[in-house]
Amino acid sequence: MKSVSNCFAKVKKNCFKFIKSQETSTNKFKNKGRMLKSYLIPLCFWISKKTIKKKPLIIGVSGGQGTGKTTITSIISLILRKYFKLNVFKISIDDFYKTRNERKILSITKHPLFMTRGVPGTHDHKIIFNFFKKVKSKNFKSIKLPKFDKSTDDRYKSKFWHKIKSKPDIVILEGWCVGARAQNSSKIKKPINSLEKVKDPNLIWRKFVNTQLKTNYKKIFKHLDEIIYLKSSSFKLLQEWRVIQEKRLWLNSRKKKRLKIMNKGDVINFMQTYQRITQNMFKDAPKYASIIFKLDSKHQVNSAIYKKK
Repeated sequence: MKSVSNCFAKVKKNCFKFIKSQETSTNKFKNKGRMLKSYLIPLCFWISKKTIKKKPLIIGVSGGQGTGKTTITSIISLILRKYFKLNVFKISIDDFYKTRNERKILSITKHPLFMTRGVPGTHDHKIIFNFFKKVKSKNFKSIKLPKFDKSTDDRYKSKFWHKIKSKPDIVILEGWCVGARAQNSSKIKKPINSLEKVKDPNLIWRKFVNTQLKTNYKKIFKHLDEIIYLKSSSFKLLQEWRVIQEKRLWLNSRKKKRLKIMNKGDVINFMQTYQRITQNMFKDAPKYASIIFKLDSKHQVNSAIYKKK
């Protein structure tokens, strides 16, 4: 407990400053100190003990949309760097989305729903796979990785991409479907929402997404040493949180041109493409995740389960 208190004293100022930068006038973070001392700092001690200097520890942070993956990933990265002096590289699976033009081609050749970013098949899985191979290589060289701009629904120009100049001790890949597993083929036959029923009556989209999970994404997720899963209580709650997230995106991006910001109705429709995999992860992810953080309706972590390995 003393070590947690020491860590808290050293990182409190920086963590609170970051958290404040994520707040809006109507959406404030509560119980910041409790979240750090009870959950995130102990998590960082757990991660630091797993770290081997010879090769990077690759961690997946997963959870439904709006669960706070990006915020939590940013805070633990800050703590690991400042207190534990570890070289941390974090990236979202969203940064690996295919370009709008690539998704347009996919929507023509495979199914119209692939114009919408999100599901497995809309990421450039080859870049992710090669990134993991390169970062584990003994002969490490600098790496450049794409960065995605959700406000324009396309990649940033390459001059704004992520650059990794030295081999990290820890790599964190965060994203809503990180670690997701394919369903049994028989389970994808029945539509779970109106989008699947109306837009995918012949199961072409569902089958392609599921095949991606069975093949390309399975190969990617095998590189993960640990998975941290943020579990909310319901899909409806995720929709509410995602609406708040979109409002924050608008506030941060309103000076840009060609904005692709969604209203509440757009978010509800958009999230129907995520629903099947998200709800499947509600059931399955706690079985294989290393750590499960359970979230209450107020977006607060209220328990942590550490699995023994």
